[in-house]
Parts: sequence; C-alpha cells; structure tokens
Amino acid sequence: MYDVIIIGGGPAGVAAGIYCARKNLKVILLTKDLEGQIFDSPKVENYPGFKEISGINLSAKLKEHLLNFSSNIEIKEGFFVKKIERIEDNNFQIATEDGKKFISKVIIIASGASPRKLDVPGAKEFEGKGVSFCETCDGPFLKEKDVVVVGSGNAGLEAAEELASYTNKVCVLEIKNKLVGDEFLAKRLEKKGNVEIIFNVELKKIKGENFVEKIIYFDKKEGQEKQLNVSGIFVKVGQFPNSDFAEDSLEINERKEIIINPKTLETSEEGIFAAGDVTDISYKQYIIAAGEGAKAALSAYNYLKNKK
Repeated sequence: MYDVIIIGGGPAGVAAGIYCARKNLKVILLTKDLEGQIFDSPKVENYPGFKEISGINLSAKLKEHLLNFSSNIEIKEGFFVKKIERIEDNNFQIATEDGKKFISKVIIIASGASPRKLDVPGAKEFEGKGVSFCETCDGPFLKEKDVVVVGSGNAGLEAAEELASYTNKVCVLEIKNKLVGDEFLAKRLEKKGNVEIIFNVELKKIKGENFVEKIIYFDKKEGQEKQLNVSGIFVKVGQFPNSDFAEDSLEINERKEIIINPKTLETSEEGIFAAGDVTDISYKQYIIAAGEGAKAALSAYNYLKNKK
C-alpha cells in the first residue's frame, strides 16, 4: 500500500515525486520513461536558471534530481497504466498494461501529452522512413537534403532553426494565413537564409518508394495542388493528452484533457489529482508543468493529512 502513486515521469511527475518524497510519503512513480517532451528540443531558453540548455540535458538534470530521493520514492520505468478504479477503504488500484497492480490512498496523474500525428495518405506508411517527430534524432541523417516542417508554432520554428543548420533547405508549411509561433523565432529563421515559410497550405499526400520523396499540398490562396520534392517531413502540429486510461473514471473535456480544480488540482474524483499537459490548464509549458506537479504533491499531502 502506497500513500501516493504518481503516473508520469515528465516535469510534472518529477516535481510531484520530489515534493512527495520530501514530505516522507510512501510513493511510487510509474512512467514510460523519465524524459518528457522537452527531451526532443534542441535548445531551451525559457527555463529559469539556464540561459540556454538542450532538452536532453535539462531532462537529465531533472532525472538526476529525482534520483537523489530514490531512498524515499520507488521509480518504475517502462510502465503503461491501463486502468484506475476505487476499491475498498476508499483507496485506489492501478492496473498496468503488463498485468501488474498497485494500490494507494492518493493518485497524481502527470502523464503529459504526445505529439499529434498527420492524418493524410502516406503519413503512417512513411513513419521512420522520412516522416519524423524529432529533428534532433533524425535531422542529421538528412544532411544537405530538402525537408519540410509541418506547423509554424514555436515547436515548428525551433525545429526549422535546427534543421537549417545542416539541411539544404527547410520549408515550413502553415495551414493558417499567419504565423502561430513567436515573431522573434521567425526573425531568427530569416537570418538563416535557407528557410521559407509557406502560409495557407494544406498537406494532402506523402509519396515515395521506400522513403519519402515528395509531398502534395493544396495552396488555398491560389486554389490549386502543388508538389514539393523533399527527403524528410518533421511533424509539429500540436499534441494530445495521454488520458485514455482515465476516461472512464474522471471528467474529461472535449479535447480529452482531465478537468481539474485550478486551486488544488483535484479532479472530479476525490483523492485523484492531475498536473501538467494532461490537464485543462491554459498554457502547456515545461516550467508550468513542473510548478503544477509541486502543487499537486502539496495538495495530495494536505488531503492525506486531513483524511487521517
């Protein structure tokens, strides 16, 4: 029997783990990995304390910090939660996909979000064969090639900036008629000289033999389909919350986000708290997720204290 089960190992889960451990609670953290979405970011410039740091290094520092409390918290990587249910004595039982079960008095859900995929012909077939979600992982294999980034949000613009350093040309495709990301990022891209942002376009098809060779897109301004020869497509069209396992037990909004009380982070089910990108908070930012994780841990501690 645990006091708290934390689901997720991103910034919210790590922060929740640190705070719960410092409160001397009996805690177990279940997660796919201790990385989070920031792991794929080539450069992070908005996390206090670091003027500039790679996502890999920032993720590693959070993991190192959490492991300092390994004597107070049990950490299980490679675990995927399948179901949550309330059992006797007002406790909770969590079942994982591999059949294991864990029981606790409180749950903190910090399962984050995953990259949204493209829903066009060829997208699924060419995943790992030119269609990628990680420019840091796959960009270097496309040296001096032409590539496309789908989405002009901050993630898309940052991806384009990194790719521009070693590819021949980068085209950023944006379905809207204006930039979604920050203007200062777009200005940095202008200085690269090999990045073009194309607005009012809708990706229609990805084609190739064994690997990506070209894309077909619809130019909404000109009202016609066009073709672009590329060797890589980097998808940056948002994310969706990892909340499937909670849909039957908690109140979820139309975007599949877990609805929380913004003051306490408690969900619709007493004793279950949620933090970070899996929730309906307005801003999905690494630093905010970490703060929300700390808040969830403190709320869980107070809940347990009052329960006693």
